[in-house]
Amino acid sequence: MYEWIWRLLPGGPVWKTVTALTLAGLAVAVLWFLVFPWIETRIPFDHVTMVP
Repeated sequence: MYEWIWRLLPGGPVWKTVTALTLAGLAVAVLWFLVFPWIETRIPFDHVTMVP
C-alpha cells in the first residue's frame, strides 16, 4: 500500500518525502481540530453514573 502511494506522489525522493509529510500533517490537523472535537460532544465522558 505504501509503495502504491509513493509511486503516485509527484517528483523525486526529496519532493515525495516533503509531500508525504505535509499530507500526513494535514490529516493530523484535520483530525485534531475538526473531527475529535466534534466526536467529543457526542461521547458522554462527563456523564458518569456509579451504581452501588
